Amino acid sequence: MKSEVKSQKSEVRVGILLFFFAASCILFPLSSFAFSIDDEITKIQKFYENTKDIRGSFIQKSYIKDLKRTDTYKGQFFIKSAKMKLEYKGEKPQSVYINGSEIIIYQKNQKQAFKGRFDRATYGQTPIALLNGFADIKNDFDVAAKNNKLLLKPKKTMGNISTIELSTSDSEFPIESMTIIDRVSNRIDIHLKDVKVNTGFKDSVFEFKPPEGVTIFQQ
Repeated sequence: MKSEVKSQKSEVRVGILLFFFAASCILFPLSSFAFSIDDEITKIQKFYENTKDIRGSFIQKSYIKDLKRTDTYKGQFFIKSAKMKLEYKGEKPQSVYINGSEIIIYQKNQKQAFKGRFDRATYGQTPIALLNGFADIKNDFDVAAKNNKLLLKPKKTMGNISTIELSTSDSEFPIESMTIIDRVSNRIDIHLKDVKVNTGFKDSVFEFKPPEGVTIFQQ
């Protein structure tokens, strides 16, 4: 008799659980929790359409496969239209200026700067500059989903870059981090923080004014 009562109670519990599961599926369909590639792309592209300037900080970790070594860099970035400035801090500080098709890399400790052409092939040298290249993702990349991230594969050669993984965010700036994998499996992880939008900083931020004694090399 007791075993029958226990069995009935067990069946009631199971029935209740199934009821609540069915109800939750009606109220919150499983598909509503699915990662939508189109929604994420639209969110990113609308952000770039409505943004005048971006500034923030970053932490970059570069894993070099052959050397089994990870290098960590910290710094700040400034973006406005086709202009970008990167300030790398630490023992080997350097400033990177990107103005349209021109790039200048200023190495403070060595008192030297390198001036050259900036194009798709240069992204491998300055991967965080990709932040200024996501305004038209569908035209520039084949896009898939991977673990609730956007997996981007360049449609045209972009240096040695093989794939880019984007972690998106619901905050004002829609990109939280990105991982760049090159053709020989080197990996660069970039995490963004303290990002501010439309603060109205001056264009003089992007002007390179070399101190006296700096040697400039044309590449």
